[in-house]
Amino acid sequence: MTFVLEGYIRVPPEELENIKNNLEEHIQNTLNEPGCLEFRVERDGTDECVFHVFERFRDKDAFDAHQQRVKTSHWGAVTQNVERVYKERIE
Repeated sequence: MTFVLEGYIRVPPEELENIKNNLEEHIQNTLNEPGCLEFRVERDGTDECVFHVFERFRDKDAFDAHQQRVKTSHWGAVTQNVERVYKERIE
């Protein structure tokens, strides 16, 4: 069974450029993590401040390790003001 997180982030308009400039590095860092099976962040088609997120990890432990890394990363600092709306599930 895998651990899945799905939802979106809403970025404050004044922080949008900074988020866009750092997103690709965050995606690559996450894809390189042990236990990451799939990781996508895609911009919404109508609201430029919304990014849809899909994450699939080998298990909850791998996901928890990802969360810990993000909290102390540059991406964690850059995104401290974004609204996060996620649902988690086991597949």
